[in-house]
Amino acid sequence: MRTVRLTKESRKNLLQDLLKRSPNNYGQYEETVASIIADVRQNGDQALFSYTKQFDRCEITADTVRVTAEEIEEAYTKVDQALIEVMKKSAANIRSFHEKQLRNSWFDPKPDGTILGMKIMPVSTAGVYAPGGKAAYPSSVLMNVIPAKVAGVERIILATPPGPDGKVNAGTLVAAHIAGIDEVYKAGGAQAIAAMAFGTESIPKVDKITGPGNMFVALAKKACFGYVGIDSIAGPSEILVIADETANPRYVAADLLSQAEHDELASAILITNSEKLAKAVSAQVDEFTAQLARKEIIQKSLDNYGYILLVNDLDEAVDAANEIASEHLEILTRDPFALMTKIKNAGAIFLGEYSSEPLGDYFAGPNHVLPTNGTARFFSPLNVDDFMKKTSIISYSRQALEEIHTDIECFAENEGLTAHANSIKVRFE
Repeated sequence: MRTVRLTKESRKNLLQDLLKRSPNNYGQYEETVASIIADVRQNGDQALFSYTKQFDRCEITADTVRVTAEEIEEAYTKVDQALIEVMKKSAANIRSFHEKQLRNSWFDPKPDGTILGMKIMPVSTAGVYAPGGKAAYPSSVLMNVIPAKVAGVERIILATPPGPDGKVNAGTLVAAHIAGIDEVYKAGGAQAIAAMAFGTESIPKVDKITGPGNMFVALAKKACFGYVGIDSIAGPSEILVIADETANPRYVAADLLSQAEHDELASAILITNSEKLAKAVSAQVDEFTAQLARKEIIQKSLDNYGYILLVNDLDEAVDAANEIASEHLEILTRDPFALMTKIKNAGAIFLGEYSSEPLGDYFAGPNHVLPTNGTARFFSPLNVDDFMKKTSIISYSRQALEEIHTDIECFAENEGLTAHANSIKVRFE
């Protein structure tokens, strides 16, 4: 891995380099995605099935677009029983973690007859997208569906592309069933997002769309935002490790490669104040890469967006980490909890040498749908609140309003909105 001494100039160049991976730079595909969305919005199932034939090489009709109970049963026979049991354990951990996020409606009555509050309710219908083919990740199905179930969403649908044989990935179906969802549709890409955003004859319109996908899915979610809610516009995966001389270089190297294998745009960065560790990690990365199944992808990822950054001290490392705002942040230092208190921007923080990033991806319980490309500055992990909506409650008695009505009239008249002022004034003529 390339090693760079972190300076003001190299930090600027690094951030510019990483931002090239943002979905905001997929502009050349926006016109294609817009035309697909417009077609599905106008022509419904006809357009959806046409794109499925074109892109997935699969003939789908209104009679076959929804996965049947028999297909779900068949999927269970194709997935290893040990994996099924692991998915059930993972689902229980995810559910337990997200149940702690639930919030109740609240009301605050005052003696003068004022009642203020917030009514908190789930959205009615949620749509989850799950990639297909080699990019099928059952863990993401659990991570997207379970928070919606915990939130109390009445209807949750899953859209995922079929293979040429008309079948959906068996692991995806089993994960969906374990998570508590039976309504699965054979639709992928931008056309699936459009179908869920606007509805077709076969696929219902939803209120919120979540789930990962390729650049066309990301752009479709971006284009449909406003017609429906979305979780975020996810970019390529990334990991940042802060480590000092106490870190095990084998652990650090293994953790960096756990994200580099995702795709050629994935980013893996080590920030350390130890030149000795930097050299050891670089050598270990080379050794591991030669042995791993996805070594071509890993190498391209490291060549494009892999860095070892040398800093003078850990405070400088924290400053850089907060500026990068990585999706995954591991802290492998003598006192990781102390350093964690200084972190302001990260999707998820993993503390200590036995808390490697895949623990969060698969099993611990916190959501692995995380903000990428620096958006951890203002976005949060997918959570129960993403499937909730809030309505303000306001109730004033005559006594309560009488005490402050001239204040409201003053404010409204100052803004030139005399009808607003009159709406209050008429009650006390």
